Amino acid sequence: MAITAVKGFNDILPDESGRWQYIEQTARRVFELNGFGEIRVPVMEKTELFCRSIGDATDIVEKEMYTFTDKGENSVTLRPEGTAGVMRAFIEHKLYAQDPIAKLYYLGPMFRYERPQKGRYRQFHQIGAEITGVNEPLADAQVLNMLTTFFREIGLTEPTLQINSLGCPECRPGYRAALRSFLEERMEHLCEDCKRRFVTNPLRTLDCKVPGCIEATSGAPSVLEHLCSACDDHFSSVRRYLDLSSTPYSINFRMVRGLDYYTRTTFEMVTGLLGSQSAVAAGGRYDGLISQLGGPSIPGIGFAMGLERVALLLGSQKFVSLPDLFIATMGGAERDVAFRLMDGLLKSGVRVELDYEGKSLKSQMRRADKLKARYSVVIGGNEVTSGRASFKRMADGIQTDSALTVADIRSLVGKSDL
Repeated sequence: MAITAVKGFNDILPDESGRWQYIEQTARRVFELNGFGEIRVPVMEKTELFCRSIGDATDIVEKEMYTFTDKGENSVTLRPEGTAGVMRAFIEHKLYAQDPIAKLYYLGPMFRYERPQKGRYRQFHQIGAEITGVNEPLADAQVLNMLTTFFREIGLTEPTLQINSLGCPECRPGYRAALRSFLEERMEHLCEDCKRRFVTNPLRTLDCKVPGCIEATSGAPSVLEHLCSACDDHFSSVRRYLDLSSTPYSINFRMVRGLDYYTRTTFEMVTGLLGSQSAVAAGGRYDGLISQLGGPSIPGIGFAMGLERVALLLGSQKFVSLPDLFIATMGGAERDVAFRLMDGLLKSGVRVELDYEGKSLKSQMRRADKLKARYSVVIGGNEVTSGRASFKRMADGIQTDSALTVADIRSLVGKSDL
């Protein structure tokens, strides 16, 4: 019986990994331009970290975490999200002592035990970014501008920015009470999960995708009507900065986050192209998280995006690196010359493919076509003797005579600038 991958854990094959690399490279370029540095944290943490940061009453902690006891009788968990681990590292290594304003980004796999579906798997991958140490709404706006710039840079216009404010510990209890009062009269129309959320976290009922819950909460009070003056001013300033930078957005007062640590500004990049899983990136402000995890009272804001979902939005675009040159040979002696030439070209930045098996010339040229090489050359005895060969541009068949030197071939294939 053949061994297959674990359900919900997917292989990323070469045809697809090129798309992932393009997403990751674009994120690195945009984030680092904004002053962010990469941080790499473990995929496994102490379970307590996620219970304290995410919240015991969230679906993630209650139903979705990969938690187990190791040989030392310690409860450990494969990370279900990135912010908690990054903030744990920020505190543990006292990065705040160097500068409380830190700009950090990360890339890597996350793990949640939930029903696998298109763009949502048990091992999934995220790119995230965090800013600590800034209360000002200007930081919120920079994060939002950076996120929208990223999507523009990878060539996507479909995800649109939605924003909201969840208030703060001073004003949120009043909204929670108003929402509970509203929901009490509609309990019979709520799904079982939302009936449980009514007690533990009633705001999550606004995020439920069950049609009956959407209808039952359609007239729910808006959190924006219950903000204290400080939160209202903060949200107004965020919108003003977005307007100043001509960043398009809409307000979605029903938007809540699934993690307990969010306060004030929350946001999502949403699309209608992925079915019910409309958010491809999401985040918000978490001003109390760092102190909650044992660090100083330092605010923060950040987001994460799902690589699988972004890759789906890019569709069938191919990002595979194609060979600059395919070298075909007429015999064994010529293959030695071809191998030495290939080695020099590879070291100089020209991607080269070579016949490995001594197949017929016809078979070699078929492989050059299959690999979509930009140029091909056939090296036989005459080419070895003269030190020159005819290079064929595969797109149109035009042939160019060139010396069999690394410098001349680099110039021919357009790599003379390296």
